[in-house]
Amino acid sequence: MAKITLKGNPVNTSGNLPGKGTKAPDFTLVKTDLGNMSLLEHKGKKVILNIFPSLDTSVCATSVRKFNKLASDIKNTVVLAISKDLPFAHGRFCSTEGITNVIPLSGFRDAKFDDRWSSCRIVLEMHCCY
Repeated sequence: MAKITLKGNPVNTSGNLPGKGTKAPDFTLVKTDLGNMSLLEHKGKKVILNIFPSLDTSVCATSVRKFNKLASDIKNTVVLAISKDLPFAHGRFCSTEGITNVIPLSGFRDAKFDDRWSSCRIVLEMHCCY
């Protein structure tokens, strides 16, 4: 467990935060066309992971919109928007919102994704959502 702060208050993560230079564990998640995509497919690029609970929350939906806007100006970088929402929900949200600069991915088939990335998710959510 790592101890971090949120607005000056101590917060414990559910696992240890990765150290600088730690290799990210590979994963395979589901795209909106129901095909698979792995992290290794983006080798050689900078990868930003926007990991959030659900597109059905206003804060998480806002983070995807924000990353979509910012991603259009970042060279050699891919933004992956990851949640447990079904691929159909990702597709519907992205087409309705005009999201074209991020890649939506569903973790609904990979129960272990949360275990491997839970500490990172907490930090990302704190940066994006609070």
